[in-house]
Amino acid sequence: MKYDFTYYNPTRIHFGKESLNALEPELNNYGKNVLLMYGKGSVKKTGLYDKIKASLDACGKNTVELSGIKPNPGYAQVLEGARLVRENGIDLILAVGGGSVIDCAKAVSVTAYCEGDAWTKYWIDGEDVSGRIVPVGSVLTMAGTGSEMNGGSVVTNEDVMLKNGRVFPPSVYPKFSILNPEFTYTVPVYQMASGIFDTMSHLMEQYFSGDDDNVSDYLLEGLMRALIVSAGKAMQNPNDYEARSNIMWTATMGLNTVTGVSKTQDWEVHMIEHQIGAYTDCAHGAGLAAISVPYYKYIYKYGISKFVRFAHNVFDIEISPVSEDETALKGIEALGAFIKGLGLPDNLRELNVTADMLKPIAESCVTGGGYYDMQADDILKVLEAAF
Repeated sequence: MKYDFTYYNPTRIHFGKESLNALEPELNNYGKNVLLMYGKGSVKKTGLYDKIKASLDACGKNTVELSGIKPNPGYAQVLEGARLVRENGIDLILAVGGGSVIDCAKAVSVTAYCEGDAWTKYWIDGEDVSGRIVPVGSVLTMAGTGSEMNGGSVVTNEDVMLKNGRVFPPSVYPKFSILNPEFTYTVPVYQMASGIFDTMSHLMEQYFSGDDDNVSDYLLEGLMRALIVSAGKAMQNPNDYEARSNIMWTATMGLNTVTGVSKTQDWEVHMIEHQIGAYTDCAHGAGLAAISVPYYKYIYKYGISKFVRFAHNVFDIEISPVSEDETALKGIEALGAFIKGLGLPDNLRELNVTADMLKPIAESCVTGGGYYDMQADDILKVLEAAF
């Protein structure tokens, strides 16, 4: 463990088939006014909305709703939520959905009482949170982002064509999250696969980042192996409870910050995909899938021993006694096969990216750490290889 760290995660997790029973006791910890946020209506079709509304009513809550949260939540929706919080004296924001809804809820929680423009202050300048933070709770319906147990909040500002992420401190983390794998069964297979690869990408971004032979690397390898096995089972039978529960918990563990302690981390793939999403509104995991293999082929030589380890420890590829490159590339090819098995795209054209988008996307990406410090011309080469 090379670097000092302080680890703290305040989110209480209720996991399993009966986990929704914990909602009413949790609701009783907060005041009467609740902002209920959800997506485009699938929670109503599945009956989950009715169950949650019944719990809110049983606890005597005054409920205000903000529905229609987009898969890539926009800053305009954040501002609308912030207005509702202020006008209704909201005591708790309850996010029901996947990571996009939870990300948006966290954004609303810090924006409602922010002095000045929250977009500039938090998502551009990265300033500390000021003003009252409204508590957030969540009921998860799609696994992948890990937003249910972290401070991440990715928001798209359509006016400036930027999709930026901000990691807020533990004071913004959801106070509680309810995780019932059965709630994810109704997610279309493509979206399930997208969430699986989002999880895989979170694990790889922390793994391929220097500070090698860290305890976290062993945790990450185990989680990647577990995800690969469970993903295969879920693709064959999306209602396999054990597989879906393992995927859900892997997604939570993969980004609740425990696997990244004492590591510099490399989030360049995510930064590239965020800008692809800003231009195309594509599914996040699908965008990551299209970028990952070209990106890792571009940088692997700068951390080749780790890519050899990845090939051997994650995909069981025999280490070549002759060539590290051969082993490393086989590992990246195995990653490509994993993507193909999920039915996700391996090129940007399938995501409606056009050639004229490549340069502005490359120029707007925020560069991160890792084995190689990517610049705009490097990112453009990766985008061209992925196109």
